[in-house]
Amino acid sequence: MPTDDFKGLFSDYLTHERQYSPETIKAYMADLENFQAFMKDAGIDQLDQVAYRDIRIYLGNLQRDGLSRKSISRHLSSLRSAYNLLLDRELVSENPFNYVKTAKTGLKLPDFFYESEIQSLFDSVQGNDPIALRNRALLEFLYGTGARVSEVRDLAINQVDLTADMVLLRGKGNKDRYVPIGSFCHDALVDYLENGRSQLMAKGHFDDTEHAFVFVNYKGEQLTSQGIAYILDQIVKKSATTLSIHPHKLRHSFATHLLNNGADIRTVQELLGHASLSTTQIYTHLSKEKLRDNYLQFHPHAKQKKERPKD
Repeated sequence: MPTDDFKGLFSDYLTHERQYSPETIKAYMADLENFQAFMKDAGIDQLDQVAYRDIRIYLGNLQRDGLSRKSISRHLSSLRSAYNLLLDRELVSENPFNYVKTAKTGLKLPDFFYESEIQSLFDSVQGNDPIALRNRALLEFLYGTGARVSEVRDLAINQVDLTADMVLLRGKGNKDRYVPIGSFCHDALVDYLENGRSQLMAKGHFDDTEHAFVFVNYKGEQLTSQGIAYILDQIVKKSATTLSIHPHKLRHSFATHLLNNGADIRTVQELLGHASLSTTQIYTHLSKEKLRDNYLQFHPHAKQKKERPKD
């Protein structure tokens, strides 16, 4: 099968059968296009002409280009999925990617804020103008619900129940879950929705019925993922912390702080929308302070030295 003919088939498969998020589909399609470019350079016209040695050369090229093990593993996963589809449709006789082992990436602990650092972020978001109200609500929502950036970006007003203090989040593969809204997040959302959002919508000449997205930019348009990341970056620049920030770091902080304060891991799994408990277990690491406190408290040789009795 020609490579160009397969692109549409693979895209439809990821969208309708696997129901992947737009970000995941974009990444998988980019990996496929990258491999197709390699095939063209190598003089391979048909997808069923790819052999194991071709894949090894391709992976070597990725390594020379400076891609991390994690990125290379993602490429392999994308292309293995593509060839599984070809195999299922009987367009190839075997999947050559099944013979390639995925490189071990090692355990990378999630990057998170300590509770004092979170407070520093919130302290930097002051003011009652529409932008300040939106930024406060956005920060409270990300940290207070552990939502993914795509879930926040696409959040509609009818998904937020401020009477019951619950929000309906639409996750990967259109899987829905309910997450409670805490008092800080509740107050920030009420303030923003009553005193900020309408003014931002008006600046873009929108009325409140034009669209239902909760978080909008200064022109009343739906915030993009890049826009959310930019807002968080500006918040950090105004805060006392010099650490980097990204939306997922707040999600990591949400999970870490829940577990550090005694939450059940199954509850955290449900709140995060993880299909597998093993995905959530990476958050069971202890914060550095708690790690040190536990060490000093329980290790016999870490406790304060007692004076040895003199002869």
